[in-house]
Amino acid sequence: MHRVIENASTIDRLSSRPDGWRRTQWANGAFETAYRPMTSIVEGRILSPNHLIMATLSGGAERHEISADGGHRYDGPDLPSTVSFLPAGCERRLRLHNVGWRWAAIALDPAKISGIAGASIEGLGPLSGSEDSFVWNMLAEFERVDALEGGLDAIYCDTMSLALIVYLARRYGGARVKDTSIKLPAWRLRRVTEFIDAHLSATIRIADLADLAQLSEGHFHRAFRAATGQTPLAFVHARRVAMAKQLLASSKLSVAQMALRVGFISPAHFARVFRSMTGQSPSQYRRSFHL
Repeated sequence: MHRVIENASTIDRLSSRPDGWRRTQWANGAFETAYRPMTSIVEGRILSPNHLIMATLSGGAERHEISADGGHRYDGPDLPSTVSFLPAGCERRLRLHNVGWRWAAIALDPAKISGIAGASIEGLGPLSGSEDSFVWNMLAEFERVDALEGGLDAIYCDTMSLALIVYLARRYGGARVKDTSIKLPAWRLRRVTEFIDAHLSATIRIADLADLAQLSEGHFHRAFRAATGQTPLAFVHARRVAMAKQLLASSKLSVAQMALRVGFISPAHFARVFRSMTGQSPSQYRRSFHL
């Protein structure tokens, strides 16, 4: 997972730059967030090679004037829970009046998500000023986890992005997702689980697992769950926690060292997942072995 702070953004052609910019990238996309103190006028344009899903997390603007390629227009307030969608290659020109907010955005690479999960957002047009609690809560959760844990896990981002794509296709594109769920054949499942066990200390991406199984990411996600009863993310977490339990019982590694050894992005992330699966913190579990 590549973390960039105060660096180039997909949203960078504005008359004044916001503060506290954070950006995290993974194979299929990126997440970014920033805040802006009260500013009387902000104007500029947004143009990205990626699909952009944006949300106002808090604060807002008294007036948001938008015009986009294809004739899309919006002129109204920007309120908390407001979300927007801007297709790849579509330019948005904007002017904000009396704006002070925290916003977040997810950028998705069109070439890497095409047809994922049997759904497509390629035909969606620009969307502005919409209140959508599902999209808003997803971006708010990305921001919360990123701030709390100092980054985002690649497999978490892949999984959440998959849900977002399917939702957008159904909600705004009228798409019906194909039901092609089948169980993974035993040999494919074995190949995937052996890869996971061999790479627990490294970044594991759904795209890599899907390639091993010779399936699209969406098909792989459903087939893996049908075969194991778990999502790929839950399965990887369970394997990492099992490895951590062995180390807690037999090694003197600190919790911070152990978090990295078993592939978590931070001690906080490790502790949260470990507690959710065992009911104990790593330190509490270790004390049961008098270490």
